[in-house]
Amino acid sequence: MSRGTAFFVYILLIIKNLLIDMDILLIVLSIIFMLIGLAGCILPALPGPPISYVGFLLLHFTEKVQFSTTLIIVLLLLVVIAQVLDYFIPILGSKYSGGTKWGSWGAFVGSILGLFFMPLGLILGPFLGAFVGELLGDADFKSAFKSGSGALIGFLLGTVMKVALCIYFIYLFVVELVFS
Repeated sequence: MSRGTAFFVYILLIIKNLLIDMDILLIVLSIIFMLIGLAGCILPALPGPPISYVGFLLLHFTEKVQFSTTLIIVLLLLVVIAQVLDYFIPILGSKYSGGTKWGSWGAFVGSILGLFFMPLGLILGPFLGAFVGELLGDADFKSAFKSGSGALIGFLLGTVMKVALCIYFIYLFVVELVFS
């Protein structure tokens, strides 16, 4: 074997080893992102599903796992929908539990203000916002409480939706990497 050929083979072996090391790095980063994303469904200020989606994409970029383009796009759409719905579900919860536009706007404002009073503000913000909004709109205490409870239930349903999506990313990780 000539020196040039030996050098070329040596370079190919280095590239192969780097790719294997890169796969390990991407898999470890994927695990970290998926776990942080799952925690972000509950912890404030961390957008859980988008972070888990990044972990999913990191896994896709390895040599070990390849997802279809359709699955990647569908999951991206689900993440976008989950993020948008996360802001509107408390408002809808307030509305469908008998609240008025005062309660719906209150739930929206409470959700935003709750971000400044973490972690309790994140949970109580939609409830208190809808409750106070209804009281400002001249509703009685019972109606205002019902509207606030609807906003709280909506918030909890949104959290369950985000957790389910992040768990699905983890499920795909396990099935594709461990069982394939």
